[in-house]
Amino acid sequence: MGNSFGHLFRITTFGESHGGGVGVVIDGCPPRLEISAEEIQVELNRRRPGQSKITTPRKETDTCEILSGVFEGKTVGTPISILVRNKDTRPQDYDEMAHKYRPSHADATYDAKYGIRNWQGGGRSSARETIGRVAGGAIAKKILRQIAGVEIIGYVKRIKDLEATVDPNNVTLEEVESNIVRCPHAESAARMIELIEQIRNEGNSIGGVVECVARNVPKGLGIPVFDKLEADIAKGVMSLPASKGFEIGSGFAGTLLTGFEHNDEFYIDENGEIRTRTNRSGGIQGGISNGENIIIRVAFKPTATIRKEQKTVSKEGQETVLAAKGRHDPCVLPRAVPMVEAMVALVLCDHFLRYYGQCKLW
Repeated sequence: MGNSFGHLFRITTFGESHGGGVGVVIDGCPPRLEISAEEIQVELNRRRPGQSKITTPRKETDTCEILSGVFEGKTVGTPISILVRNKDTRPQDYDEMAHKYRPSHADATYDAKYGIRNWQGGGRSSARETIGRVAGGAIAKKILRQIAGVEIIGYVKRIKDLEATVDPNNVTLEEVESNIVRCPHAESAARMIELIEQIRNEGNSIGGVVECVARNVPKGLGIPVFDKLEADIAKGVMSLPASKGFEIGSGFAGTLLTGFEHNDEFYIDENGEIRTRTNRSGGIQGGISNGENIIIRVAFKPTATIRKEQKTVSKEGQETVLAAKGRHDPCVLPRAVPMVEAMVALVLCDHFLRYYGQCKLW
C-alpha cells in the first residue's frame, strides 16, 4: 500500500511524526553482514533535527534500536527491524492545523483521500518518516561498499539562486560535512547559510538542489524496460518529501545540445575496459549502469509550513488565514542530503542483488 520500496532488498517504513516512534523493517539483507546500531546512528545523526542553527529546533537524538535480524553483531538473513522513539513531541503546536489546511502541504489531500488524517506534525506525511529510509540506506551502503566498493556522496549544489561549482567526480565526504549546509564549496556554503538565516528570520522558507554521485558502480545494474536503473532511482528520490524534480547526467541542459555534442564516445582504457570519454549519460545508458559515475540531481521545494500568514480554508469549507506554529526547517536541503544518499543506496543495493540473482547463475 505504498509503504514498501524495493524488490530483493526491500524496506517497509512505519510511524508518524508525533506518534510513539518511527522505524523500518528491512527484508532481503544477506546474512553474516557485520552491522551495529552505532554505524546506523552515524547516518541518522546527519538527518536528525536540531543539528544546527539552520535546521528545525526540534530536539531529537533519533537514537536507533535494532529489534531483530541481527545476532552477535551480524545479520542472520531474517527481517531487520529498527525503531527510533519520538521524544520531543509538541502536538499542541498543531491544534489550529487540525481544522485549517496548510497551503501546499498534504493536509487537504489526505482528507480528500482518507477522510481522516493525523494532523499532529503532519503524521505520515512528515519528513520524520524518512528516518526508516536512512536507517535502511545505511545498511544498503555498507553492503555496496563491502562487496563492490561503491561510494555514495550527496551534497547541496544550490540554495535558491546560489549555486556552487562542484566536481562530483572528486568531492569528498569530509568536504561535504565541513559545514552545516553540506555544500563542499566553502565560499558558496557561507553565502547559503547567510541566506537561510535571513529567510528563517522572516518566517519564510527556500528550496534548492541536492546533487549525488555514486562511484565504482558495477556495469550491468538495471533491468529493461520498466525497471531501468534511472527510473527506479527517480522513483526513489521523488518519493522523498518536498522533492519536485529529477535530473541525471546532463539533465535538462542536455536538450540544448545536438546528438553529436551530447553522445559519450567510447574508448578502451589502459586495463582493456570499455569506457566513455565524457559522462553526459550520468553513468546509465539504456537503463543499465555502464561503469561510469552515476550523477543525479534532485530539486526540493521550499518548506510548506511557514510562520508567515497565508490565506487558506478550514476543513469545514470556510475561508480563513493561517500562520503555522511548530518547529520546521527554513530549508530542507542540508537534511535532505542523507535522505537522497539513502534512496540511491537502496536502489543500487536492490539492483545489485537482482543482477546477481538473474545474470550470475553460471
